Amino acid sequence: MEERKPGVNFIHEAINRDLAEGVYDRVQTRFPPEPNGYLHIGHAKAISISFGTAEKYGGLCNLRLDDTNPTKEEVEYVEAIQEDIRWLGYEWDRVFHASDYFDFLHACAVRLIEKGLAYVCDLTADEIREYRGTLTEPGRESPYRTRPAEENLDLFRRMTAGEFPGGARVLRAKIDMASPNLNMRDPVIYRILHAAHHRTGDKWCVYPMYDFAHPLSDAAERVTHSLCSLEFENHRPLYDWCLEACEIPNPPRQIEFARLNLNHTLTSKRKCLRLVNDGLVAGWDDPRMATLCGMRRRGYPPAALRDFCERIGVAKAASVVDYALLEACVRDDLNENAPRAMAVLRPLRVVVDNYPEGASEALPIERHPGRPEFGARTVTFARELFIEREDFAVTPPPKYHRLYPGGEVRLKSAYLARCVGYDTDEHGEVACVHVTYDPDSRGGESPDGRKVKGTLHWVSADHAIPAEIRLYDRLFLVSNPSDEADVEDFTANLNPRSLEVLTGCLLEESLASSAPGDTFQFMRQGYFCEDKSSTPARRVFNRTVGLRDTWAKQNR
Repeated sequence: MEERKPGVNFIHEAINRDLAEGVYDRVQTRFPPEPNGYLHIGHAKAISISFGTAEKYGGLCNLRLDDTNPTKEEVEYVEAIQEDIRWLGYEWDRVFHASDYFDFLHACAVRLIEKGLAYVCDLTADEIREYRGTLTEPGRESPYRTRPAEENLDLFRRMTAGEFPGGARVLRAKIDMASPNLNMRDPVIYRILHAAHHRTGDKWCVYPMYDFAHPLSDAAERVTHSLCSLEFENHRPLYDWCLEACEIPNPPRQIEFARLNLNHTLTSKRKCLRLVNDGLVAGWDDPRMATLCGMRRRGYPPAALRDFCERIGVAKAASVVDYALLEACVRDDLNENAPRAMAVLRPLRVVVDNYPEGASEALPIERHPGRPEFGARTVTFARELFIEREDFAVTPPPKYHRLYPGGEVRLKSAYLARCVGYDTDEHGEVACVHVTYDPDSRGGESPDGRKVKGTLHWVSADHAIPAEIRLYDRLFLVSNPSDEADVEDFTANLNPRSLEVLTGCLLEESLASSAPGDTFQFMRQGYFCEDKSSTPARRVFNRTVGLRDTWAKQNR
């Protein structure tokens, strides 16, 4: 697939102005996920924007783990995040953690108290919400807002020393309770949380809130442009206030972009967690999930995800992207890069009556018709074969170009074969098809120029590899499952056909050397990836995507 060069978008235009006006003389970005879950397709867009922007300007992009909430964060997620970023093809300059700055953030909080810009508040969380007001009504000042700086310093010191239980007190910024922006109505910037941190242990029992830690962590790393999704637009005034109040020189600039909304997917951590915990999917890396690890397991190439992010572009307004576009990017990449192979998913035995018993021959077949550098693989042709059950009909429908009594087909890269009969089992079902082959048609071409419209894939009965094939489809029937307000109801929209497991499938023998993660185009079937659970004794393949988009036709 041809590499796409990123175009100029409104983020780049803003950066160009900053550089031209001398606001900054370099570009540095960051990607700051919270390590409390697995990255999903929406993160792929944020990753491509932050890392891609730094690359465009020859700058740096750091990975910063926003580990300010020790009750939700785990090392498992940290490792998964790093693996996903590298899988997408990006490399950070340095890895940081918000916890690296806990001393600095605490010192900034103390400085705000000394300047009269922060105070310790004893209101409960419910009371703080009540006092905050609404979008149409101003908030009310906390009765603790006028505490002297000395008292606030003493209380914050005692909070830090662990004298108070969790939730007893918070530290709030003193801004404007009448602000039309609710985020500016004396937001909480520190809370008491008696929980061990996976990096700092029991050193702290007060932890900064994200809106306080985020801008100051950016500043500590010398980030120039803090690129984030649109839901943080209303937080930008607080971002700027924290930097100004803490007297940060040459502060970073926050720029927001529309997040990626992909239909037929779910990225809500709460709802995804329910899918996992209730066994509705087989874990966070289930190939039906919108997580990056799920897409990797399904066989989505990282280059296709980067291409997808480039195609949808960077916008200011929110929109929903059709899943078919992502599948098209995946299909384009695999069409160019996936080796070809033959796999029979629902086998029907075929006997070549006029082929010598006990004989066989090795047929060389190109691995990819457009990539000669891929070389050739060898498949064995013999007297007994298997074809797809749907490739034979006793009474063919109109325009049926596959096998039927008296009909002739081309066996891929082998010979022309004509059906001369069939056997049935005790239930009257077709159990075996008998054909004769034309020995002069090796390679599948007619020696006398006769036309044969149908070409079938096949495998040798004695040489095929047994496999389990998992046919994955979209997890939800509705376009926007996240719109379901009631968490108890959204599972009613699960697609009952999102997974079909086929056993007894047969693969050509060249796949004996394949390994988990390898992708192939199975002739006439689609693109498939060997699953991580696959072993030489039990091969498992996941369908990545079909050869063409059939979803719209099936679900009209």
